[in-house]
Amino acid sequence: MSLRIATRGSGLALKQTQRVAELISQISPEIELETLVVSTAGDRDQKTSIQELGGQGVFVTDVQSAVLAGKADIAVHSAKDLPAETNPGLVLASVPERADPRDALVGCIWDDLPKDALIATGSIRRRSHLSHLRPDLRFQDLRGNIETRLLRVKDVNAIVVAKAALDRLGLTPETMNALPISILLPQVGQGALAIECRDKDFEIIQMLKEIEDQKVRTLVDAERSFLAELGSGCTLPIAAHAIAEKEEILLKASVASKDGTTLLKAEDTGLDPNLLGRNVAHKLLNEEGGDRLLNENL
Repeated sequence: MSLRIATRGSGLALKQTQRVAELISQISPEIELETLVVSTAGDRDQKTSIQELGGQGVFVTDVQSAVLAGKADIAVHSAKDLPAETNPGLVLASVPERADPRDALVGCIWDDLPKDALIATGSIRRRSHLSHLRPDLRFQDLRGNIETRLLRVKDVNAIVVAKAALDRLGLTPETMNALPISILLPQVGQGALAIECRDKDFEIIQMLKEIEDQKVRTLVDAERSFLAELGSGCTLPIAAHAIAEKEEILLKASVASKDGTTLLKAEDTGLDPNLLGRNVAHKLLNEEGGDRLLNENL
C-alpha cells in the first residue's frame, strides 16, 4: 500500500509532514509514503496581509483540494490554519500531537520592551492582545517562513512567532521570551498537527486514528468548537486555549477589537469538548458583550 501526503512546501510544513510519516511508519512499516508539495495562496503571495488574502484557510485550501482531487490521500496541516468547518468531502481524521502552544517574542524580553517599541507580526490576534496591554506599542506586518521572519529581528524591537515553529525547526534565537497565555492567549489549535483525508476512505481513517493523541484531540476539539460557534464570518481577533484539569477540560477564550482597545475573555470547565466550546462561546457573546462587539464590526 502506498500513501501520498499533501503538504505546503515551507521548511516547517515539511518537518511536520516528516513527523507524521514517522508516526505512520511506526505502526505500518509496510506502507510506502510519498510527499506531494502543494503551493498555497498564502505561499504564493507573501506581501499581502493574511486578512486581505482571506484570513484563515489561505494555507490549507489548495492542500485540501489536492486530496479531494485524488492527487494525494492525506493532508498534513498546522491545526491553527484550519477553518472551524471541515471542507465537505474531508474529515479531520487525526490530531497526533501538540508542541508548545504559546507565542514567542524574539529579539527582546516582554518586560524589557521600551516605550513605543516596534513589533513585527502578521497576526491581528497578536497585535490586539499586545496593544491591549501596551497601547504604546507600534506594529509592522510580518510575512514569510520562520527563517525569513527571524531575519527581520534586526529591523524592529521584536517579532512574534509561534513557539512550536521554533521548536520543531530546532531554532534557538539568542533572545526569546515564550509569552504566558495570561499575556497572549494562543490561536485555536496552535502547536497541534492536524491530518485530513477523504471522508469515505475508512481504512485510512482507521489507520490515522492509531497515531492520534486522544487527549490532544479532545483539547483541540474544544477550541475548534468555540471557533465554530462564533462563526466562520467573524473577522475579529479570536483566541482559545484548552488544558486538561483532572477529569475535566478548562477552556479559556477571548475576542477583541482589532485595535485592542476592547478585549473580552471567558472561561469554563466541562467534560464534553464540543459542548464546552459552545458554552464558552455563548458566555463570551451573551454575558461578556461579545455579541455587541461583533455587531459593531459587521
